[in-house]
Amino acid sequence: MVKYILKRIFFAIITMICIATITFALMKALPGDPFHNPKMKPELRQALLQKYGLDLPVPQQYFKYMSNLAHGDLGLSYKYVNRPVSQVIKDSFPKSFALGWRAMAYSSIFGILFGVIAALKHQKAPDYIIIFISIVGVSVPSIVMGPLLAYYFGVNLGWFPVTVTDSQLSMILPSFTLGLGTLAFVARLMRSTTLEVLGQDYIQTAKSKGLSTSKIIRSHVIRNAIMPVISILGPSFAAIITGSIVIENVFAVAGLGGYFVNTISDQDYSMTMGITLFYAILIILSLLLVDIAYGLIDPRLKVSNKGGE
Repeated sequence: MVKYILKRIFFAIITMICIATITFALMKALPGDPFHNPKMKPELRQALLQKYGLDLPVPQQYFKYMSNLAHGDLGLSYKYVNRPVSQVIKDSFPKSFALGWRAMAYSSIFGILFGVIAALKHQKAPDYIIIFISIVGVSVPSIVMGPLLAYYFGVNLGWFPVTVTDSQLSMILPSFTLGLGTLAFVARLMRSTTLEVLGQDYIQTAKSKGLSTSKIIRSHVIRNAIMPVISILGPSFAAIITGSIVIENVFAVAGLGGYFVNTISDQDYSMTMGITLFYAILIILSLLLVDIAYGLIDPRLKVSNKGGE
């Protein structure tokens, strides 16, 4: 397992270098420059270009940028003067994280629970209700669901605040909206895999041995049906945890998502590349955790000391 993890870390580093290179190339392919302003004096524009190294040839800019990355320096924001990119991420990401982990927690727990219930009550009322909820969750985008929930439960009924504050109650609506799509997808996948497992021969054998239904579900059904679900929870967690731009705007969450969109329109190259790399790190780490979780849940998937996968 140690060799396997080290190998994954090595490939993760290579992946990060590739992502940094591609992001750098894409940023340079954009037309114009971040200091293009007709009202700006030429000498001031030239001074800014020199300060950020944008007057250098592109290869030199690239090697300078990669050298800074190797030392953990994501550079300075072009828009927020003298403000490091790492500081912007440090200040804004906790707000997205606080929203994201709540959304992921409830969507995973209830998604798995609903999926199992739907499979056990196949073609009965609970199954149809859960299928309907899943279809709504997958079909209705957050840009529609967010304002609807905010208006109905926040403005009309007054049950929840419509803007995020320090109150835990204010996190319920945005967390639910953010995680609804993942909950629906997890429920549908868990229902499908549970139905498949229930039809296996070893389940019938367990029933013939007199094992209780609850014992069979805990020890055999969920353990085997949850494996495909775990494989999508890692990327889903990374996607949710970075925060939703729409949800952050609807519920006034000053998270990282809003910065990411603004940096592209503002041509803030260093901020765009820094946040992109940060997102990539989260996704790569989540995939690594999924691989480790696979080995812990199913011993058959553990890596041998000989380096097999």
